[in-house]
Amino acid sequence: MKIIVVGATGTLGKKVTEAFGQKHEIIRVGNTSGDIQVNIEDETSIKTMFEQAGPFDALISTTGKAPFVPVSEMTGEAFKSGLLNKFLGQVNLVLIGQHYINEGGSFTLTSGILADHPVAAGTALSAVNGGLNSFVIAAAPELKNGVRLNAVSPNVVEDSPAYFDAFPGEIPVVMDKVVKAFEKSVLGIVSGQVIKVY
Repeated sequence: MKIIVVGATGTLGKKVTEAFGQKHEIIRVGNTSGDIQVNIEDETSIKTMFEQAGPFDALISTTGKAPFVPVSEMTGEAFKSGLLNKFLGQVNLVLIGQHYINEGGSFTLTSGILADHPVAAGTALSAVNGGLNSFVIAAAPELKNGVRLNAVSPNVVEDSPAYFDAFPGEIPVVMDKVVKAFEKSVLGIVSGQVIKVY
């Protein structure tokens, strides 16, 4: 199986790439590194990425950022940055990628726990994650040629201790458990699902 991993050099992307790379061909994609570079906020850049990668069987996105700012300090521009990056960036990987993916392929996006369990200063991420989950549920039934679409929604992960204090009361999840959620999405048969790892 030929798998494109967007965000392959990040904390989660490295683990996912390592796991899938044992049995599958991996195209590592990053903003400034990897086999191919992409700016997920630029539709032309995304199209170029798919043209460089060629036909593929699965795309895993572990990329995307949004501001972590209290509502009292939030601006429309800051909020918009998260919508353009983590939300629309990942949505466009599907909207554009559907024209390049092989029959029976799959897309897996990454949302996160803040869609269901908000924390202080996490409003933008909560909105973005919730939007991604809704997009997956609504868009999956419309994809053609047996193509599947899911989201993995993890809690804060054990490999990101700098974020622990921002998630009071949450037990960080082990990376192996998160990787298994991606395996369920890519190697299984589910579609239109938000696979929660809490």
